[in-house]
Formats: sequence, C-alpha cells, structure tokens
Amino acid sequence: MTQDSSKKPMDAIMALCKRRGFIYQASEIYGGINGFWDYGPMGAQLKKNLRDAWWQDMILRPCWGRNGPNGKPVRNVGLETCIIQHPKVWEASGHLAGFADPMRKCAGCGHFVRADQLWDTIVTASEWFASVIQEFDPAPEGTQTPRLNAERLMKWARTKGKRLAPNLALVRNPEVTLSWLVTRVNGQPESPPEIIEIVRHLATEQLNVTGLQDPCPRCGAVLGEPAPFKLMFETFAGLTQTEDNKVYLRPETAQGVFVQFKNVADTTRIKMPFGIGNTGRSFRNEITPRNFTFRSREFEQAELEFFCHPDESLDWYKFWRDFRMEWWKEIGLAGENLILREHEKDELSHYSQGTSDVEYRFPFTSPGFGELEGIAHRGNYDLTQHQKVSGAKLDFFDTDRGEILPNGGKKGERYLPHCIEPAAGLDRGALALICEGYTRDDSRASPEFLKLHPRIAPVKAAVFPLVAKDGMPEVAEKLHAELSDKFWKLGGVEMDEKQSIGKRYARMDEIGTPFCITIDGDTMAVQTVTVRDRDTATQQKVSLDKVGAFLSEKLGV
Repeated sequence: MTQDSSKKPMDAIMALCKRRGFIYQASEIYGGINGFWDYGPMGAQLKKNLRDAWWQDMILRPCWGRNGPNGKPVRNVGLETCIIQHPKVWEASGHLAGFADPMRKCAGCGHFVRADQLWDTIVTASEWFASVIQEFDPAPEGTQTPRLNAERLMKWARTKGKRLAPNLALVRNPEVTLSWLVTRVNGQPESPPEIIEIVRHLATEQLNVTGLQDPCPRCGAVLGEPAPFKLMFETFAGLTQTEDNKVYLRPETAQGVFVQFKNVADTTRIKMPFGIGNTGRSFRNEITPRNFTFRSREFEQAELEFFCHPDESLDWYKFWRDFRMEWWKEIGLAGENLILREHEKDELSHYSQGTSDVEYRFPFTSPGFGELEGIAHRGNYDLTQHQKVSGAKLDFFDTDRGEILPNGGKKGERYLPHCIEPAAGLDRGALALICEGYTRDDSRASPEFLKLHPRIAPVKAAVFPLVAKDGMPEVAEKLHAELSDKFWKLGGVEMDEKQSIGKRYARMDEIGTPFCITIDGDTMAVQTVTVRDRDTATQQKVSLDKVGAFLSEKLGV
C-alpha cells in the first residue's frame, strides 16, 4: 500500500529538490520570477527519462506492442512543431476568442483574482476572512448563519483588521459598515443573510450608493468588475512591432499537429487509424502560478493526437483512457494516490464526446487530486476548424473502407477523422514521481530517500571504493567505465570516493539511485563486490564480473 501523499511534507520535498539538484527557482540570483522553474542536473535527467519513456511507449513501440480495439498493432509517428505558429492557428482553434479568464483587479493592492474563483479563494485562502469569521457568534441550531456580534467585530476592526485587511470597509469605517449589516439582520429576521452576503456587507461602506461590493481576498478593498485576462503570451515576428506582426507563444502543442496532419498523412503514407505525437514547451500566462511546478507559466507537454474513423472513435477513446492510466502505474505511480476520473457531462467541452483525467493526489491537493493527464475525445472539431479557416482540404481518403469492387478491392471512403487526445504534462509527471517516491524512514542514519522507478531514476547505479587506497580506486574506476559504457543511455552511473561510505549512500538515496556497488576488501581478495539496495538498504555479494548482468536484470534492460 502506498503512503497517502497528504502525510508527505511539501516543504521537505522542495528542500530536497533544491539540495540535490532537481529543481531550482528560475533566475534565483535576481530574486526569481514567479511561475518559472529550472531543472538541475538530477531533475533534467529525470525529466528526460520520463520524456524518453513516453516517446518509446507512445511512438517507437506504441502501447508496448499490443493490439488496439481493431485487433491490429497501434501505429504512431512523431512530430516536432514550432512554439510560434501563424496567428490564424489560434483563431481557428478558438484560443484567441476564448482563451481568457474573467479577472477582477483590487482597487487597493492591485491583486488580480479570477472572478469564478473569488469566493472559494476568500473562504479557503484569505487570512483576514479566517480571522474575522471567528468574531461572530456560532449559528443557532438548525441554521447555517453565524450571529452578529457587533462589539467583537468593532474590536477586531480596530486591532487585527488593521494588519490583516487595512482596506476592508469594516476596518476603514466600522460604525457605518456595521450599521448597514445590523439593519439587514434585524430588519429581515425571517430571511437571515448567508455568509457570502455577510462578507459583502463587511466590504461595503456606501451601500445606498454602490450596492453590496465584493472584497479583495488579500487586503479587503473593493474589487473591480470582471474583465477578460489573456492567457497567451504575445510577441512580435519581424522588424516592426505592430498588430500585423503580432504572434503568440503556443499555449499547447496539439494545434501544431492538426495543422500538419495532411503533410504527415501524405509523406508517411500511414494508414488510418494512426497517431501523431509531439512533445515540447508550452506557455500560459497563469494568473496565480502556484504549488511548486504544478501550475507554471512555462511547462512541457507530451501529447498524442490519434486519428480514427468516426465509427471507431469511442472504442479508441476507451483504449487510450485505460492504457494511459496503466502507463502511469507502470512507471511508478501505482497505488491509492492515482485515480482515473471520467468527466461529468457539464464539464465537457462543447466538441467533446468524452474526457477522462488521470489524477494524482499531491501533498498540496490532498485529500483531493490534481490532473496529470487528460484523455479527450475531440471529435473532428480541430480539423474542421482549420479546414474552414485555412481553406485547405484536411479530409482523409481511406482506401481500406467503402464497398467492395468487382476486382476485390475497395472503393474507399473520404472523411474527416475523429481525434482522441492523450495529453500529459511532463513537469507535473516529474513532480508526481518525486512526491510519490519521497520516503522517510527514521530508522536510517539518513532518513530521506527517493523511491523512484529504475526507468525514471536519473542515476542507475553508483560505484564506491570503500577507501581511497589499497588498489580499490583503480578497480572502482575500471568497473565504473564498464557500467557507464553499458548504461549511459539510461542516465548513467556515478563514481564517488569522497566522505564516509554512509554519507555516500545517503546522497545516492536522496537522488533515487537504485543500487550502490562498493569495492571493498573482499573485492581485492575474492573478486566480489557489495551491492546495496536503495529501498531496503540490504546488501548482497555479487561477483565482480557479473555486476553488469546483475544490474541489467534488476533494471529490466
């Protein structure tokens, strides 16, 4: 049974990521920049291993060589598309018109908050709300509305309120603000105000002029009206910075695949059904990037657009939904922290016939879950839109369909394929693997270690001479060279001869290295080495000339 991630301290995980070179704050020496993260030596290799695993299992040998619902092997090809596409790509996809969240700006501190998340933010994250609500008397039995305690609220406004919410109407002018609220409570006892109305009263000073107003979750000042906030980064291509030269950093990799669909179909002569996979950077101007690398402004995706005949699309949707869940389990997320959630009908995009999310229970989402990957049935929406806006013919002539001709061949059928999209976030995946792997065992001399799947671990093995003398360093160097030559494609092998053996073990445990091989006295006497297992800390003797074969078996390569 896996450990509930809610019991894992996120601060300790972030500290380990910094200490052992997994993840750094971008531009850290200048104070950092919110929503951007750099990967250190260990993190860069871990994410490369994750990306390679995706490419191998989705493109090079799709679905581990298994057959799809049509009884035939799955066929996918790879693609690499530009970060900057023609602006009309985003017009056709709907991003230019609809890729904006309604935002409200605080008149006091300038903070932005999403309009559709305002009250959830106030209730769950506002420090002043948590404080002021304690100054009400408990709700009478059978009701949910707390009782007004004007004396306590007045005292709060003159003390804690000045520090927590200096721009809240209750703090600026408590007498007037409370008089409106008392009138509301006493004037309509048969319909007492709900908690949201109470808080809006606390934010409103001139009720007869403005009506009830909404407060900023940070300082309590009045929020402005909702206005769209563009989530796409804008830049310019060319010598002049005008509207005619405006371009955008892509918010997803998928659209590059759709606009190259015809080229791929024509140049590869691949038969339907087939997928086109693409990995790379995407950019979204997130309003409130948060939770370490979970919600960033620059992130990496691994997306497959799988095209098929409309009649087969639901079968392929179920196939990809189930396979992607199985894939995440296979590389180290098997357990209670991973779920597959089918979207309710009211959650679906207007063009979607079904969407599922593979979700992981991160420490910062627990007891809830956060999305790792979405598997969406997109229908033929994207190809239809790009065909309409570009004027290019994007339909597919399928020679394997249609009525049988007298010569035994088939007449063929022309159609716009439907698309199933498994879209994974590599940064979120890397973070989930680190969170899942983070383990604390206080019985160890160094209690923290990362229990990473061998396929994902940035270092596969480490070679240690027990002491830096008696010929042990020379034997260690020779073994290190042999193993490095054998396993370099998987992330490599390290050699370390500094510090005590215990500290060297601890360092390798913290970066998730599955095996440590020590050259000791027995090596010099009888040609055996001591191999230590990261997860159990147990040790066993292995013949020096069999170490490579031992690791191959354990690493599954």
